[in-house]
Parts: sequence; C-alpha cells; structure tokens
Amino acid sequence: MRNEADGDYLNLHELVKQARLKLNQFAWDYLVGGAETETTIARNRLALDSIAFRPRVLVDINEVDKTHSFFGRKIRLPVALAPVGSLETFEPGGGATAAKAAAEFNVPIIVSSVTQPGLEAVAQASGSGPKVFQLYVRGDDDYIGDVVKRAEDAGYDAFCITVDTAHYSRRERDIAKRFRKPWRADNTGMEFQGGLNWKNIEVFKARHKMPLIIKGIATGEDADRASSLGVDVVYVSNHGGRQLDHGRGSMDVLPEVMAAVAGRSKVWVDGGFTRGSDVLKGIALGADLVVIGRLYVYGLASDGANGVVRVLEILEDEIEECLALCGLTSFKDIDRTYVHPAPPVVHAGVHSAFPLLRLGEGY
Repeated sequence: MRNEADGDYLNLHELVKQARLKLNQFAWDYLVGGAETETTIARNRLALDSIAFRPRVLVDINEVDKTHSFFGRKIRLPVALAPVGSLETFEPGGGATAAKAAAEFNVPIIVSSVTQPGLEAVAQASGSGPKVFQLYVRGDDDYIGDVVKRAEDAGYDAFCITVDTAHYSRRERDIAKRFRKPWRADNTGMEFQGGLNWKNIEVFKARHKMPLIIKGIATGEDADRASSLGVDVVYVSNHGGRQLDHGRGSMDVLPEVMAAVAGRSKVWVDGGFTRGSDVLKGIALGADLVVIGRLYVYGLASDGANGVVRVLEILEDEIEECLALCGLTSFKDIDRTYVHPAPPVVHAGVHSAFPLLRLGEGY
C-alpha cells in the first residue's frame, strides 16, 4: 500500500499534515494565518461547532444524490473552490493546477485576480469546467468593464468583486517575519479598491449581463442593499479571518443575510468550512453554495491537482455519510429543521476540525 507521501490519503488531516511538511514557514503562515489576534478565524470554526444535527430515521437512504446546480449547470457537490491569492506559492502551476482539478471533479473554481498564471491561462486549464473570475479592483468602471469582457471571452460563468479589502489588514504572522507577497508589495491602483462603493455596483449591473457576485458581505443591511441592486449572488465571507479582526463567524452572519435577501439573490458562504458536515450546516441554513479555501490549498500543496481532487473525494464521502445519517437522500430536502444550536465541545481554531492532527511546534 502507498504511504501518504505517495498520495494515498484516507483522511483530510493527512493532507493537512503533508502540506505542512512540504511548505516552508513563510508559506505555511501565509496560508493558515489571519489578521492580528486571529479571533475571526477561531469564530468561523466556533460558529460551525455551535450547530448540532437533528437527524431523521427510517428513511431509505440507499441512493443519495449529492449533486447541485450552478448557473444552470449540474455540479458534483454544492461546493466551490475559493479565490486564493498567490496559489503559485503552494504549487508551481498555481491557479491553473487548481482549475484543472476543479474541472476534473466538476465543481466550480473562483479564480483570484492575484494568482498566477492569470485570467486566460487559468480558464484554458479549466477547459469547459465551471468557473468564476474574482477581481480586486485596480481601476475605474471602464477598467472593470475590460476585465469583464476578458472573463466573458475566456468562458467564465460569472464575475465576482471582493468588497472587504478596502484597506489591507495586519497579518502579523507575515509581518513578524518581514514577509510580503509580491502583489502586496505592489500597491498600484489600491486607491480604486479603497474607493469602491455602491455606485460602482449600480454601474456594473447597468453595463453588464454577466452574473455578479459580491464577496465579503457580513451584515443583513449590506445583503439587502446588494439584492436591491440586482446582485445575483450575495457571498457571505470575512476573508477567512484575514481582514477584519474580531469579526463574527460566517455561520453567525448567514441567518440574518438569508432574512435580508429574502430570496432575491442566491447566497454563498465561506469561512472555516473543512468537513462534509460543515457543508450540510451551510446548506441547511440557506446557503446555495459552500466555498472552501484553505482546505483545498492543503491538497494543492500536498500533491498538486491530484491532491485537490483527493480533498474533494474525501469531502464527498463525508457529505454522503452525513446526508444519509441525517435521513436525507439529497440536498433538496435539507432545511433549518435538521440543525439545532448546541454548545461547542472543542477549542476553536484553524485546525480544530481535525482532532487527530499532530503538527508539533511552530504549526
């Protein structure tokens, strides 16, 4: 039998461990770290850990359908890969490698504008796979329009604008080591992200037919405004705890966003989702899609495209098990009645979902 280093991963924590063994301290801290005290990271997990299931029994679960829809396309799971900057730090092919894996497994990838090898090359690697292009704004409305045109021509299904990075955060793991990513050191055009406002969203919706996703919504008030402007997807996110410290966990935010949106927009969510049971919790509380970030990067760092696919395969196994044990045969039937508030039983942290993980000092 092959060992972990040869790619025979049987549990998600094995890929986390292998990623740690392969990455230097700079890359590892950039991946797992957050802003200042990293409280928001912990609250992401705490919010998920504070939800328990209310399973149904005596249901025929011999056939479980895990598929979902994505802008009219059938996908394998209600899961997408998050836009992660500088993926080339973790594997030389960067976004192209991740996109190839996502297409092979048939889940969407959201491609960051600050990852290599760039918009067109990543789209080419993805082929006909489902994909979204995510933009950090570095110019005016005409600049945004030019990028939208490129994304349309390259075959992206939708366009995402991140709105929670008006000011760059203090990521103290990086600061302490004097570590600056190349795109962080080059601040050209940052004033456009800082000046981004609701008028820009109005202009986008007036000029472009491409579906628009707004990433970084953290309140019902902003969700309501986005939906009122015709935003197609309200994406609940706190940037994985990497922007505002002492923010709320995403799953604590999700219920008020669902209430504010009131069916006018789809809702996506990320923030600490690392197990199949987490995905069910997100869908149960109303999200249309759950987005994973650090989790798939562990796979990318461990074993390239094969590692990303393996992460998704294990996640799929966990999802099927959880659906079946909750008495569900598909995601169509899950709702809030399948979950219940509960006190957490573990100390929340970036890796608290993996009780068997042993990384040692300096993780």
